[in-house]
Amino acid sequence: MTDRRGVVAKRAEDLVPGVPYVRGWNRARRSAGTLADQLVLLGLDSDFPGVMADVNVLGDGLVQLGTVRPGAAEMLAKLLAAGLQAELHGTTTETSTV
Repeated sequence: MTDRRGVVAKRAEDLVPGVPYVRGWNRARRSAGTLADQLVLLGLDSDFPGVMADVNVLGDGLVQLGTVRPGAAEMLAKLLAAGLQAELHGTTTETSTV
């Protein structure tokens, strides 16, 4: 399975020589760790117990959220939207003061 940008290919189960799986997995591991740290700070770590690094057949790192309750997914979506709004507001404020 691949999305329109070619990012989400099938998980790598059988490794092929020459594909940088370790590099992709290592990047995913760092990102999964960052996400897990933020979830702990927000008190949401128990809502996302399946956060883990993975890699696809192309060697792209993936962060899996695991199976989550609908309420947890909704909360994550709201937090992302709030963060984007704050970032946009910060960018607008900085631009208007110049």
